[in-house]
Amino acid sequence: MKPWLCIFAAAALAAGQTSYKAPRTSEGKPDLSGIWFTQAGAAAWDIEEHPTAPNIVGGPSIIIDPPDKKIPYQAWAPAKRKDLIDNHAFDDPQAHCYPSGVPRVAYAPFGFEITQSPGLVVIMPENFHMYRIIPTNDTSPRLPSTMKLFNGESRGRWEGDTLVVDVTNQNGRTWLDMAANFTTDALHVVERYTRIADGTLHYEATLDDPALYTRPWTMAFNIRRETRPGYELLEFACWEGERDLAHYTQEDGGPKKDSGGKK
Repeated sequence: MKPWLCIFAAAALAAGQTSYKAPRTSEGKPDLSGIWFTQAGAAAWDIEEHPTAPNIVGGPSIIIDPPDKKIPYQAWAPAKRKDLIDNHAFDDPQAHCYPSGVPRVAYAPFGFEITQSPGLVVIMPENFHMYRIIPTNDTSPRLPSTMKLFNGESRGRWEGDTLVVDVTNQNGRTWLDMAANFTTDALHVVERYTRIADGTLHYEATLDDPALYTRPWTMAFNIRRETRPGYELLEFACWEGERDLAHYTQEDGGPKKDSGGKK
């Protein structure tokens, strides 16, 4: 997806300028069901703008705010990121079959399926045996702050035609991409899923972490719906120690990055 299209879509949504009306579920909510594939381009390698290099697909930033399209790290963080990518690329949690975390799971280079029932949205990525159960009308207390999970705890709500998902309690062990943009367990993510056409979801995620960033920031991209009859997702299993993990190690003078696991 071209960056200017992403910005236009975000602006149109904010201004309420889209006339598209999504199909409805039995409870009258927008129907997001189906199999979907990210159009975030090369974000799996690096969510910021980056060039093509050996084993790295280049592409533009998916960050729409701040205006410079860069992560607003605190002063200490870039040095840690550089150490991770230079010396610990193999430590990318996704290389060891751990869940990708939020928002990375939304732009990992794998498909996912959404199903809905009254008061519930379930997202089932094809990779790493993951699933996300998102209640949309749950008023019970949230998990205690001491309970940390790779994908955190998700609570959803509907704002018009947009599914808003509030994600807390992530464990700080995930990265945002293969470029070692790391996280902490103070990360708070708010996702927004809006069906803007029969075959398109618009996705936004705002990330806030006072332990790591100087301000909240936002990424956005579109997600394509698979429409081929009979298409189904197949399990993308991952085993730690799989031969493909060699792509994460220092070889031929630099880190090799690719998605871990094997079909």
